[in-house]
Amino acid sequence: MSADNTETLIERGSLLRRLSLLALGWGVILLAVGAVSLTAVFRQTVLTDLDNRQSSIAEFLLIQLEATPDGGVVLTRDLLDPRFGQVFSGRYWQVVLADAPAGAEPLERSRSLWDETIEIPERVKLAALAASGQPVAGDASGPDGEPLRIAARAVLLPGLEEVVIIVAAEDRRPSDRRVWTFGLAAAGLLAGFAVLLAVGVVVQVRVGLSPVLKLRRAVARVRDGERQKISGSYPSEMMPLATELNALIDHSREVVERARTHVGNLAHALKTPITVLSNEARGDETRLGDLVRKQTEAMTGQVEHHLRRARAAANARAIGARTPVQDVMDDLGRTLRRIYSRRDVTLDWTVEGYPVFRGERQDLDDLVGNLMDNACKWAASRVEVHAGTGPDGCVVLSVEDDGPGLEPDERERVLGRGVRLDEQAPGTGFGLSIVSDLVKAYGGELALDTSPLGGLAVRLVLPGAPRTGETRH
Repeated sequence: MSADNTETLIERGSLLRRLSLLALGWGVILLAVGAVSLTAVFRQTVLTDLDNRQSSIAEFLLIQLEATPDGGVVLTRDLLDPRFGQVFSGRYWQVVLADAPAGAEPLERSRSLWDETIEIPERVKLAALAASGQPVAGDASGPDGEPLRIAARAVLLPGLEEVVIIVAAEDRRPSDRRVWTFGLAAAGLLAGFAVLLAVGVVVQVRVGLSPVLKLRRAVARVRDGERQKISGSYPSEMMPLATELNALIDHSREVVERARTHVGNLAHALKTPITVLSNEARGDETRLGDLVRKQTEAMTGQVEHHLRRARAAANARAIGARTPVQDVMDDLGRTLRRIYSRRDVTLDWTVEGYPVFRGERQDLDDLVGNLMDNACKWAASRVEVHAGTGPDGCVVLSVEDDGPGLEPDERERVLGRGVRLDEQAPGTGFGLSIVSDLVKAYGGELALDTSPLGGLAVRLVLPGAPRTGETRH
């Protein structure tokens, strides 16, 4: 069976985190692509500007170069930029024969080259020869090993029989630094945008999911008994969900009420014939009359036990039931204190905070009443009861006495239906069994241990509800 077909709930991450990460991830990708694209566009712009400048210098050289009688060339007019006259300044030019081997001396060069030669890459040379006098851009190495951006132009000067290549070059490191600086600035700026985008996305998602959180709180208030139905204003997309939840709440209450009615009808239907049998056998001192009395008593106990279980199962699934523990403890404590005062049993109870049981009062009366009555019944002189709220909001109750207590193997047996370890003590033996069944119906915990007083210690954990006016997160 696949996981989709099971009836279990599996928590897989947070919707808020999922939406935020998806939006932020897509936003970061777009910003990163934008930063890279802007840097690439700026780099191309810088290189284009550099190439245009070298092409203009090559054009100027073409105009100002003249052939000499000995087959050389001479520049008739110097360039205005003084860096062409400074050794290794980063701006250079040279004129070489197109068919000259690599490393051959140029026909003419700028003073900034001193006695060095710019090696023209073969690819650039072939492209210049094929371009028929048009400038071709490329990269090369300078006299000091620096990267150069060059513009090569293959032309045939008047007075020369061979094609020459005019090369204008410039150190590209300043341009590369501009591109790098721009890239860092763009990355920093877009990183700031990413931070602002993250804040905006989180706020947007939180605002968008606020109706969901509001509905969750409304359902919790109904479950804890603070409200009867879900109310409030919600977006149109969530109104069907809120309506269906209200219908489910109404259906749950209807089912519980129907179960209570059936339980009551069953109780009346069974108790009447049992009472008739018991009354008929009361005056009969024969063996049959004694047998009928014993069996009717057992039947009464069984009926009460199973009716309580059925009612507890219905109440445990009811939505909105809540009972303050303090009221139940006070009522039971005062009653039991009067009953067992003749045996000189001291009964003390304390309630810390304001614990609220998420269930019906009658069930809490049965739970606490059976435990306190059992402790008073077996105590030598003292019973202590304590109730409070656990760390997760549950109700924690302990009942301790100074009686004989129970051995570990007896603690397991005593929770069975109708089990009585001492047949001389009054009762039917259903007390702790009823407690155990009610605890299971409500999904609580029941533990038996040895009390510091010397007798039995019973620890009970039940589902709790927040105090009216409080909000459970």
